[in-house]
This record gives sequence, C-alpha cells and structure tokens, in this order.
Amino acid sequence: MNASINTAMGTSEWIMLVVLSILWGGSFFFVGVAVSDLPPFTIVTIRVGLAAIALWTVIFALKMPVPTTIKAWQALIFMGLLNNVIPFTLIVWGQFYIPSGLASILNATTPLFAVIVATLFLPDEKATILKISGVIVGFFGVVLMFGLPEDNQNFLAQLAILGATLTYAVAGVFGRRFKAMAINPIVTAAGQVTGATLLLCPIAYIIDGVPSIDIISNETWISLVALALLSTAVAYILYFKILERAGATNLLLVTLLVPVSAILLGTIFLDEKLEISHFIGMTFIAIGLSAIDGRLWKKFR
Repeated sequence: MNASINTAMGTSEWIMLVVLSILWGGSFFFVGVAVSDLPPFTIVTIRVGLAAIALWTVIFALKMPVPTTIKAWQALIFMGLLNNVIPFTLIVWGQFYIPSGLASILNATTPLFAVIVATLFLPDEKATILKISGVIVGFFGVVLMFGLPEDNQNFLAQLAILGATLTYAVAGVFGRRFKAMAINPIVTAAGQVTGATLLLCPIAYIIDGVPSIDIISNETWISLVALALLSTAVAYILYFKILERAGATNLLLVTLLVPVSAILLGTIFLDEKLEISHFIGMTFIAIGLSAIDGRLWKKFR
C-alpha cells in the first residue's frame, strides 16, 4: 500500500519544511485576531471550508484528475478526520484550560510519536539512534524556548494536546498511501479539507451556533482568508508534497520548527523581544534537526 520514499531530505525538502513551519507559525497570529469576533469551532470550519473552495478552484482550472473510487474518497475523508477534525478539536478544547506556551511544547512531541508510529507501520522509516536523539534534543530546545509553567495545569487538557499529537503522527503514516494511489498532492489536500469541512460543520453548528456576520470586523475577515489560503491551502499542498517525497517522520519535524517561526514572526511583526532562552532553544533545535538529517554527523564517524 505504501510506496517507498527517500528518507534523507534534500535541500528542496528542507526549504519546503521551513516554509511550511512559517505558514503554520503564522496561523497562531491569524487565529489570535479572529478569536476576538468568532468562537473556535467556527474559525476552524471557515478555515478548512475556504481552503477547500480555493483548492478545488485550482484543481478545476488546471483540469487535474480527481479520484472517482469510493476507496479513494473514504481514505481522503478519513485523512481529514485524522489530520484536522480530531486534533483541531482536542487542541481547541485543551487551550481553554492550559496556556498556548504549554500547548506548543506538548505539540512539539509530535516527531517523537511519529518515530514510534512510523517504526511500527512503515518498514522504510525505521527509527535510528541518531534520529531519536535528534528528536529528543530538538524537543528539549522547544522546552527551553517556552519554559515550563509554574502553576499546576489541567491534566486532562494536557492529555488532549498529546492525543492531538499522536493523531497527527498516525495521520502522517496513513497519508503515505496517497502516493501509492497516484493522487496529486493538491488533490489530496483538497480532499482532506473537504472531508474535514463536512465533518466539522455540524460540530460548529451544535457548539457555536450560527455566527452573526455583522460582528465580524475587516481585520477578522482578512485573517480568516489568510488562515485559509496560506496556513491551510498552501500549507497542506506542501505537507503532502513533503510526505510524498520524504516520509512521515521527516514531515512531522515541522512541529519543532513551528515554535521558532511563531516567535520570530512575533518579533518581526508584533514587536516582541527575543530572550537568551530563545536563542539557546533554537540552537538545540538546530542541532536536533541536523542529527535527524544525519548528513553532517556522518562526517564525524
């Protein structure tokens, strides 16, 4: 079912991974603007819904082949459940009770779960000591950047975020099948967010109700469009392209880079200040990523 991939990332894969981290790091800013006018599930539903419209527009304009089998659409909808509906719901619920910094730290455990899940189910993505060490060092860097919270936090909320990261890891492994099914990454992204939209619409309606258009500011609309087009549509095209070329374990390293992108974007656009701990944390993340990549470390063997 799963076609083999090149587990050693080249320059183009690393560039795509960095760009993806910037797009997903920027989503924190866009969501931060939108929550002033809209409840969380409504934001998520609008996000994937607008992304689906944008992606299908591109697909039809370019006359890309669309899957016609029930099996393919079952896989795409299930991918939307794994990669959007379940983790988005768990993260939104978890962040009602714990701060975003702690949520980011917990989210950065995704590569750890990815290494375990990929080792169990993907014969060409077995864990190595160097790769596991790199993930641990990178995760330590994330902890250094944010610092551990001093107050006791809600245990179930933390489990919810960890549940989301495990789901992301499973989604990365499950998504490998789309290469074997010869589905274009743009079509895969469109199918996923379409499935997520169909599943999220009733959830948003039941929990949030119908939003009033009158209360939505221009800033919120701009943020929603950017969130949908940049942080979702373009981001998931890159997501599935990296998954197709470099595999689930390498793809989910992006969760180590997202905190770096979010902090740097906050520094550039929101006048936030970089602390010494941020630089030290970024250094550990860089070391961890280089260990996972492996090429630099092979020279010292």
